[in-house]
Amino acid sequence: MLDSSVIVERFLDTKLQVHPDVVRYICEKKDERLIDQIISGVPNDCLVVSLKHIPGVTPARDGIRFLCDSEVDIIAGRMGSARPVAKVEDYIAYFADRYGRLSGMIRGRCNPVPIEALKRNTRYKQEEFSVCGMVVDVRSTGNGHRMVELEDPTGSVNALFNKDRPDFAEAERIVPDEVIGVRGSLSNEGNLIFADQIFRPDIPFTHAPYSSDRKGAAVLISDIHVGSDTFLLDAWNRFADWLGESEVSYLLVAGDLVDGIGIYPDQDKELVITNIYEQYDVLGEMLSSLPPHIRVILSPGNHDVVRGAEPQPAIPEKFRSRYPSSCTFVENPALVNLQGVRFLMYHGRSFDDLIGLMPGASYEKAHEIIPEMLKRRHLAPCYGRRTPIAADIVDRLIIDPIPEVVHTGHVHIYGISRYRNVLGINSGTWQSQTAFQKQMNIQPTPAVAIALDLKTLQPRVFDFMNGSPEPLVL
Repeated sequence: MLDSSVIVERFLDTKLQVHPDVVRYICEKKDERLIDQIISGVPNDCLVVSLKHIPGVTPARDGIRFLCDSEVDIIAGRMGSARPVAKVEDYIAYFADRYGRLSGMIRGRCNPVPIEALKRNTRYKQEEFSVCGMVVDVRSTGNGHRMVELEDPTGSVNALFNKDRPDFAEAERIVPDEVIGVRGSLSNEGNLIFADQIFRPDIPFTHAPYSSDRKGAAVLISDIHVGSDTFLLDAWNRFADWLGESEVSYLLVAGDLVDGIGIYPDQDKELVITNIYEQYDVLGEMLSSLPPHIRVILSPGNHDVVRGAEPQPAIPEKFRSRYPSSCTFVENPALVNLQGVRFLMYHGRSFDDLIGLMPGASYEKAHEIIPEMLKRRHLAPCYGRRTPIAADIVDRLIIDPIPEVVHTGHVHIYGISRYRNVLGINSGTWQSQTAFQKQMNIQPTPAVAIALDLKTLQPRVFDFMNGSPEPLVL
């Protein structure tokens, strides 16, 4: 394996900085000659070498997506698609689907062999090879190395990531139940892989987003928590007035529409609306005051009146009597096409698992977890932890197809990230700091809305906490 630090130094010797994706591309290709080829073709005014400077690498897609008649198209997560799970066979099918689809995204880059073949063929003791498997267990050794147990349909094997190897930081971020490829060599005993490189399903280097061919803006929010005594009504009213004056076409709400009932112990002491039907009715009346031309897309979260296990069904019909016709109810997650721009809406409960497992991760920078989801092509890769997952015959939490935007919430702190041309937006909340957040020393960023121009895919942040900003004009 080429050492990433050596690659960076080669570019720096020519007074060029290099994007990490270029370094990963060269490492995957295992071709040192690419460095000189890239350098020779770089324009004189270039400061940072990016993927566009690699010979033969062009965006797989770009420009304007073909539109259907409707400007709002629910691609996945349409009401009624979630199904109950009761059979063991469903769990078997679920994990088989997860492994099959995610491993398929890896195979073209590392050409894995079946794990069973490592025990039957002595050739793998003399030459480098790759395997692909689901992570059964991951732990640190007494010497600080990383030991990972991998399983494919044929068997299981341990892979050791040496702490002194390049890119060990990626090995430290391996989490249970994700699907990875590993390149390395086999121990003399044949029961251990000395790993050199990790492959994830990931977003292709060549990915490029689509944009809309007409004016339009989508506003992204989450965690309204109607019914809570910390709901910020004044800030919401300023937001509603602002929407009426702005050139906004869509409002996307990624879960926790209301505060709910019995979500945590003694919640009733923190509620001003103690009836769950009334909570939804009040929200419906709030949305009825918005301009009727604004299409509102509503998905549930862990505080809403649906099952806790993901994927979550849409809000049931009996709670929607007060909502205007401009509202569309979807499941969690849901993939929504707005004027050709695809939004993957996911409340974000898996943040609780991933933040606890990844070094350096925090609730304050939860938006940095979205690229980790994209690398794994999965919204909730860890099964059986704090995020309940309802097994289905297909894994609906796999990120496929690739969206232009991943929209999350849950942590009450807004943030924006970009990873390989996919925009990650974690919206804030309309609730001030709760008693639980005070105990955890979490400082929310309430009353913030993020607007996205559908033609340029450029986000803008609007803060309604202490006043009303200027209207959005496209």
